[in-house]
Amino acid sequence: MFWQESDPETHPKVPNDVVDVMFALQHCKSLPVDHAHALANALIDAVPWLAEEPRTAIHTIHVAGSQNGWERPAHDSEQQLLPSRRTKLGIRIPRARLDELKTALEGRTLEIRGSSFTLGPAKERPLSAEKTLFARYVVAHIDEDEDQFLRRVAGELAQRGIKIRKALCGKALSLSTPAGPVLTRSLMLAELSLDDAIALQQQGIGDHQTMGCGIFLPHKGIEAVAQAAS
Repeated sequence: MFWQESDPETHPKVPNDVVDVMFALQHCKSLPVDHAHALANALIDAVPWLAEEPRTAIHTIHVAGSQNGWERPAHDSEQQLLPSRRTKLGIRIPRARLDELKTALEGRTLEIRGSSFTLGPAKERPLSAEKTLFARYVVAHIDEDEDQFLRRVAGELAQRGIKIRKALCGKALSLSTPAGPVLTRSLMLAELSLDDAIALQQQGIGDHQTMGCGIFLPHKGIEAVAQAAS
């Protein structure tokens, strides 16, 4: 009998110089759906270097689309999210500032447009080796359609040496700010190289990253989404 063991499966190593720091939300009954600007201001007031540190981004807070019969409301400044005990607040930062961020925010209570919550213990979460990534919000131009948006994004990433093979964008959505709405589109990129996927997570794309824009997250795949959109 000839028997040869299979080679062990190799897992690509992801650099840990940029990480997500996930804070538990405590005593949080509700939050405005459109809270990106208010959340950014509250966190930067508490930790001013978040506005200046390169490769820093603040994830907006999201909850499940349906919980106990509750449907996620439309994106509107008057609508409210209902966070659960599992809901987290994520901040992407250089790992060298991890301890400093935890010291500044653990146990701190933030006020967000009439709502409040306390930040509990934080855990470090590494970036992903997934090669399909999704950004909920990428800043868009008012005068561009979907094709123009995708061509512009592809051009900007090409200048950074990042090659796009498959891309899909979503409908336009505005984030409210005192200076006026910020127009965004969601963006999914598939079949990236590992190096490009890591670079996108580390650096993001576009403006307003402290408002949750241009932050890439791992996604299981683009095929089902593309079929649904067609």
